[in-house]
Amino acid sequence: MNGALFVGKTGLSAQDTALRVISNNLANVNTDGFKKDRAVFEDLIYQTQRSPGAQSGDGTELPSGFQLGSGVRTVGTQKLFTQGTLEITEQNLDVAIEGPGFFQITLPDGSTGYTRNGQFHVNSTGDMVTAEGFLMDPGITIPQDTTSLTISTDGVVSVTQASTTTTTQLGTIQLADFVNPAGLQAIGSNLYKETTSSGAPTTGNPGDTGIGTTIQGALENSNVNSVEELVDMITVQRAFEMNSKVISTADQMLSFVTQQL
Repeated sequence: MNGALFVGKTGLSAQDTALRVISNNLANVNTDGFKKDRAVFEDLIYQTQRSPGAQSGDGTELPSGFQLGSGVRTVGTQKLFTQGTLEITEQNLDVAIEGPGFFQITLPDGSTGYTRNGQFHVNSTGDMVTAEGFLMDPGITIPQDTTSLTISTDGVVSVTQASTTTTTQLGTIQLADFVNPAGLQAIGSNLYKETTSSGAPTTGNPGDTGIGTTIQGALENSNVNSVEELVDMITVQRAFEMNSKVISTADQMLSFVTQQL
């Protein structure tokens, strides 16, 4: 019965973690470029009293063993990089990625961050930056007298200035992709960092082989499905209640033993 209490405890802990993951997904349901998480579980070690296939007699063997599980644990969380829906904003500096790829951002420490959030702004010097003020890499500087700005599907940024009637190309937005995007480290502010698990980034222009295209005047919404998350939340709640019932039942059995024997 003590074993049942411990197993029930591991179940409560695992479902609490799952609920926290779901709550974070729901909290970011309207966060542009957000990718939802899911909790990953695995069963704990087994106490083997009799091994499957062991000899039970001369010429006979056990068809099944006697193994008692120790419960469950959370082994990790996994980012799901499925495409979010695209929302048309008609803002010149809003850029969505259709397909795989990440915008490259220069962080304050000089390292490179990666994001799917294409809601860019212009700072006091005309540089394209994120909402946190981090520069795009490679940098794009927009002239002060710009009258129109165009970003093509292959990432080319062109402007028309008041002082001239010709179109000038300022540069190209480059995207990065990874062999294992789920291995990226989420650091907040819609940013990720490279890890040994993600592998080194492959950079290129939008539309290159294996890299998505850019869409101006649009943003990629969060890929969180609120209905799906609410259903998962109900499932987690019921699993939590069942593990609580296991602990309550084991406690009642222990109470009966201590009172009657």
